[in-house]
Amino acid sequence: MKKYRFLIARRVTQISIMLLYILANVYGINFLMGNLSSSLVLQTIPLSDPFAVLQMFFAGAVISFDILLGAIIVSVFYLFIGGRAFCSWVCPVNIITDSANFLRRKLNLNQIEKKQPASRNIRYWVIGISFIISYFMGVAAFELISPVSMVHRGLIFGLGFGFATILVIFLFDLFVLKNGWCGHICPLGGFYSLIGRFSLIRVHHNHNNCTACMKCKVVCPENQVLHMITKSSEPILQECTNCGRCVEVCDDDALNFELRNYIKDKK
Repeated sequence: MKKYRFLIARRVTQISIMLLYILANVYGINFLMGNLSSSLVLQTIPLSDPFAVLQMFFAGAVISFDILLGAIIVSVFYLFIGGRAFCSWVCPVNIITDSANFLRRKLNLNQIEKKQPASRNIRYWVIGISFIISYFMGVAAFELISPVSMVHRGLIFGLGFGFATILVIFLFDLFVLKNGWCGHICPLGGFYSLIGRFSLIRVHHNHNNCTACMKCKVVCPENQVLHMITKSSEPILQECTNCGRCVEVCDDDALNFELRNYIKDKK
């Protein structure tokens, strides 16, 4: 169980959040109302996706105080725990991509990745394109086609077209590009990584304990952040999702969650 403690905790968290949305939308138990773009906790505390709010701003929409406050609350929260924790602990698409990645390893399909090179910076370009399209179309562009929103709505109101979205992402990650959607394309993850650049909670690498067995590299969905395994004990990059898989599989106790030391990082 120790090898899967964070994985189990993430699945419990993801499923629990979805169940709370289902209870609110279907049964009227309003602990967590709304969706992943805009929510209300206990009918009092607003939560808003800051990326969606920025798209609305570029689209020329009037941002209400509640929505703006919700975006600030979410931003501050992920500023502390790490922006891309949303991707591994909240986003329902993560379950799909993790499943594809697991099956990919079992079928030994990782050699396909070498034939389909792709930059992980694509997601940052998609962020800029989303703002530009939002400005000219007058709507939050990415929200119209967001697989995250489609899967979320599908799980609550019935899959329908959401099933096709799940299938396309699963097959893309399985046969075309390892961690293709979350690791290369999704602008939401890219946006949260910008917030996570300054987060307090990081995975710390103890270079003295490390034997460079590379087990962490195998399971990590953003294995470029583990560059220090073969180089130095530099801080992990902001793309880290704080999923904890590298911590779980490390037999050398070389990777652990710690509070970031800003003074040491600056030096």
